[in-house]
Parts: sequence; C-alpha cells; structure tokens
Amino acid sequence: MTRSRTHLSLLIALALLMLSSLLAAQQPTAVIGARASLEPWSDPLEALGTLRADESVTLSSTVTALVAEVSFSDGEEVETGQLLLQLNDSEEQADLRSAQALRDERRNTVTRLNQLESRNLAPRADVEDARSRLRQVEAEIQALEARLANYRILAPFSGRVGFRDISVGTLVTPGTDLVTLDKLDTMTLDFGVPEVSLGMLEPGLSLTATSAAFPNASFDGEIASLGTRVDPVNRNLAVRAELANPELRLRPGMLMQVTLQLSPRNAVVMPEAALIPEGQRQFVLVLQGEGETYRVEKREVRIGARREGEVEILEGLAVDDLVVAHGTERVRDGGEARLIGILDGDTSVPDILLQARNESEKDS
Repeated sequence: MTRSRTHLSLLIALALLMLSSLLAAQQPTAVIGARASLEPWSDPLEALGTLRADESVTLSSTVTALVAEVSFSDGEEVETGQLLLQLNDSEEQADLRSAQALRDERRNTVTRLNQLESRNLAPRADVEDARSRLRQVEAEIQALEARLANYRILAPFSGRVGFRDISVGTLVTPGTDLVTLDKLDTMTLDFGVPEVSLGMLEPGLSLTATSAAFPNASFDGEIASLGTRVDPVNRNLAVRAELANPELRLRPGMLMQVTLQLSPRNAVVMPEAALIPEGQRQFVLVLQGEGETYRVEKREVRIGARREGEVEILEGLAVDDLVVAHGTERVRDGGEARLIGILDGDTSVPDILLQARNESEKDS
C-alpha cells in the first residue's frame, strides 16, 4: 500500500510538472520593441583635406632701410591697420619737409601774383606759371607721402602674427620676409571628391571634419565653392569648404578627415537589429495591438542606406510603427509576443532587461 501511494505521488508530481511546462510554453514570448521614427538622414562621403587660413600673407619690405621699431610679439593678435614695423625714414622725412616748405613759398607767390593781376600790375602768363609750379610741388609731396607709407608695415587684416625673427637695426631690402599674418577665426579646407558625386555637390552643403590632433572633437562647416575642372588623372573635383575656428585650435597645413552629408533628407529610421534578411529580401516583425500582448506580423521592407546601428526604410513601414528589435528569433508570423520595453534615445537593452527582471522578482 505504501509503495502504491508513493507511485501515485510521483505520477501526480510529474503531471503537475508537465502542466506547468505546458502553461509556460503557452505564455507569449517576451520581446523588446522599437518604433520607426522620422529623422534627418544623409549619405556620408569621406575625403582627406588640408587646412588653409582664410586670409594669409607674408609681409615683406619694398624699400632698403634699417628697422627702426618692432611693435609686435610672437603669436600676437593684431587688428587691421595696426603698426607692426617702422623702418628708418629720416631721409624721406627731410625731403618731405623741404617739399612742404617749397609749397608754402609757391602758394605765397600765387597769392601775391593774383593780387597784382587784379590791379592789372602782373601779366596773366606769370600767374599761370606760378600756379603750375605750385601744382608740381604738391604732386611731389604726394609722391613723397606715398613712398613714406612703404616705411610703415601695417597689418592688412586682423589676425595672428607668427614668430618675430627680426630686430631693431636689421637692414632689410625689397622682398625681405618680415612677418607672417594669418586670419584663423575661419579656416579654409581644400579636398577632392570623386567626379561621380558631382551631381550631389553644391555650395552650402554641410560637412564635419576631424583631426588626429583632437580625436574627441569635430568641426562643422559647409562647402564654399566648387572647382571648375575635374583632374584628368585621379578624376577628382577640387572642393573648398569653410570651417569656423572660434577657439583658434586649428592651424594651416593640418590634415583633416572630411565627412560630407550628401542628399540631406528626412527618412523613416529603425534599429538595424530588427532586420531579418532572407536572401536578397529584408523583413521585419511588426507588433500590432496594445497593452503587453501583441500579434506579430511579418512584413517585407525595402531598405536604403545604413549607419551605425540604424537603417533607412524606403518602403514597408510608417512612422511610429512598432517592430521587434530584440527577440526576432523567438517569435513567428501570426504568433503573440509580450512587450517588455521599447528602445529609445534614453533607454538601452540592458536597462529594459534589468527593469523586467526586477518586476518579475517583485511579482513572485
């Protein structure tokens, strides 16, 4: 009798175990979903470019003279018209003072002859000759003042000067390099783009650029102009862009990794993990319903470009459609699924799984 009861207990326990397994199998499979969203999208095109200053010049002398004054320091920020160097112009200043004195004398002569002519005491020809000699000396003064300007080296635009490699007393000659000046708040970036992309390029197209010198920073810019010719050797079109450089971190000559944002548009986007490839075709599992339990519908989609973790949907999905992002291998078309969370910009898969686990332990 005892053996029969033991045997019966074992049968009952086995039946309960099978029943609980069957009930568990009948429960909808837990999945994580994601909603298709409308987001800005573009086709990236990468290239290498070289930076140039927006304005750059090496100032030099046009006369032979000694440096009388140096008015800048290494790397100093200067303004338009600021005096950088003064060359010795004492001889030219003396010539100017002599010409100015002669001008005053000839003005007095013209004034006196005008008075005599008004009383018919001087011929008209003498007055005209005096006026002509006055205009001549005034022209000489203008020429001297123009030459004196060559002895003052001024900043043609606002920017940053380079190293100071010249001292007071240095003899400079025409063509002698005195100082470099670069306008660095805006940089020019030159790079080449394959001719096959010419139809997608236009001034104003946005881009980002990165440098090995600043691995955690990116610099935004836009195309300023396109070259007029395609290089017949490498079939590239020269492109010039402008980058803002408010912190003056970028320098002329730097190598930049350029990423162009071609064909900017708004696209329906979903996580790439939701795709189910079957040969050349792509499918997704759409969740239909509300609450926690949803009906699963397998739907074919046509995809476009991809970027890290996301894919562009051209056909098959609409904005706000809910798809299975994780758990696609455990559910089937026409079946049921239990939604335990929806991915978004603030929620990750580990966060959803941890929250579901905590809720399960609380219910138990």
